[in-house]
Amino acid sequence: MGRPLRDLRISVTDRCNFRCTYCMPKEHFDSNYNFLPKSQIISYEEIILIVKSMLPLGLSKVRITGGEPLLRKDICSLISMIRNLDENLDIAMTTNGVLLKNNIQSLKESGLDRVTVSLDAIDNDLFQEITDSKFEVSQVIEGIKSAIDCGLEVKINSVIKRNKNESEINKLIETSIEYNIPVRFIEFMDVGTTNSWELDSVFTGEEIRNIIQKQFGPLTKTKPNYYGEVAKQWKMARHDLDIGFIESISSPFCGTCTRARISSNGKLFTCLFSEQGFDLLSLIRMEADEQDLSQVISDIWNKRKDRYSEKRKDSTKISNPVEMSYIGG
Repeated sequence: MGRPLRDLRISVTDRCNFRCTYCMPKEHFDSNYNFLPKSQIISYEEIILIVKSMLPLGLSKVRITGGEPLLRKDICSLISMIRNLDENLDIAMTTNGVLLKNNIQSLKESGLDRVTVSLDAIDNDLFQEITDSKFEVSQVIEGIKSAIDCGLEVKINSVIKRNKNESEINKLIETSIEYNIPVRFIEFMDVGTTNSWELDSVFTGEEIRNIIQKQFGPLTKTKPNYYGEVAKQWKMARHDLDIGFIESISSPFCGTCTRARISSNGKLFTCLFSEQGFDLLSLIRMEADEQDLSQVISDIWNKRKDRYSEKRKDSTKISNPVEMSYIGG
């Protein structure tokens, strides 16, 4: 369908220290939940083999995700291993930020280029309610500040859910102005089967922009920074600030999707909303080499027909997409 393979998101763990209601609600991911055993988690060496096999196919960006990637032991070693493959490869990480301050120097030294911090509320009580945790929002802010001070490129990602955190939209804008970093607002998505998603809970990008413009003045839509950019870009003239909107529900972008995903148990997913992945880990453990993987991945990618978000409104089929915590969003 004319969509190149450019981006790879690698989930290094299915575990997280948050229990966000839209991702890992505690009623499902409690003390009795069976997380993946160590033997089923993809190793760093196995990840490197997959990345090496994708580089000849056009891979230009790798993003480390989770769960919470900073829970994975020696995560900086993986980043160093990826960096050693290609000095020009764009390496990023998505994190909830509470462990970022203590790890930021090592992350920078290992070759990380960018970090995206998930932050859905500035109000501490609401932050703790959304994350279902006892962490303080100040810990996330400290992580953001440390990443900026370290010279990394930083963005904030914020999921906005109707009747939950619309009140935080302009507070998040104020935070992005204070630290001069972009914020990207994400529509609540129907990923997985445990987050009680319903269309009425979606607060659309247009609605978010209306709230922002009432306080901060007009926003102007700008051109994408590159082919396949998922966030629609708008600029706030008053503060010369870029704001992104990821509108998978109200304005799907399947037609330019360049993302592949590796789950924490080594499966290749060609869509965030996939129900099944392709088991690369078993191939590797049956001694598939770099060339074998490259051929398999190329065949899978060239045959992909994913258009879930474009078809969502017309579909009557009940889907069971993989949980967000396995493939990192």
